[in-house]
Amino acid sequence: MTHPTDETGNICVIGASGRSGAALCRALIENGNRVIAVVRNRGKLAPDLADACVAVRQADVTDSVALPIALENAAVVVNTAHARHLPAILAATHAPIVALGSTRKFTRWLDDHGRGVLAGEAALQADGRPSILLHPTMIYGAQGEDNVQRLALLLERLPIIPLPGGGRSLVQPINQQDVTRSVIAAINLLLAGKVSGAESLVIAGPNAVPYRTFVRMILYFSGLGGRPVISLPGWLLMAASRVTRHLPKLPKIAPEEVRRLLEDKNFDITPMRNRLGINPIPLETGLQQLLSAPPSNPV
Repeated sequence: MTHPTDETGNICVIGASGRSGAALCRALIENGNRVIAVVRNRGKLAPDLADACVAVRQADVTDSVALPIALENAAVVVNTAHARHLPAILAATHAPIVALGSTRKFTRWLDDHGRGVLAGEAALQADGRPSILLHPTMIYGAQGEDNVQRLALLLERLPIIPLPGGGRSLVQPINQQDVTRSVIAAINLLLAGKVSGAESLVIAGPNAVPYRTFVRMILYFSGLGGRPVISLPGWLLMAASRVTRHLPKLPKIAPEEVRRLLEDKNFDITPMRNRLGINPIPLETGLQQLLSAPPSNPV
């Protein structure tokens, strides 16, 4: 492959071997951007990316010596690893930053994941440099993601679908394609000098739906037919998950995942549309693309 030659346009992607990082790198390279992949383990980077990136640099985000070297000559640094690492990244580079956070920061039951996102956001705000932190809802549709596929596998084994509160709580999943498009839009804003400080945006699908509707969509597009949905107390399903997660041939569902089904996760995406220019894919379209695709051609 012939790489672009303008070194001032280097985009360093931390976490390039992960699902969101790999999808972003492929899209950037397809658009003609110079991508530097920053990974902890070179062996985990997809072969096509190892060849297509202008450089592959190995560094752990906790390594205060290796990380600044890995981020040298970056026009923009993109962090697709956990947002808890943002303080270390800020210390390692003066470049503007795009990062992925999570709407987990809004949960009533804040955990280490959510606290790490809040800490990363606070670090960006305190630093004040041009940056955009994107908080996605549940991401589905990436190659190798296990949100929808894991749920589909579980549904295939259940004659009835037990849901806490009957599955009435709202969810608003976002397709990986829209996550990638949002990150690229944020990069372009930074490169164009249209960001003056630290910004934070939620990115999500176009509409929230009850979780039971989400489940029924997965059943339908997976060709599994209908299943009756029954309402059970959250505490009972949390207790059951502690047992079933140790059973063979069943997807692992943590009690914390069950508990999060008891709260609504619906968000106004007007800022996403206005600031990034992204109109996200409808859930039914994204699920149909994902679940109707042949296994050898993951979406």
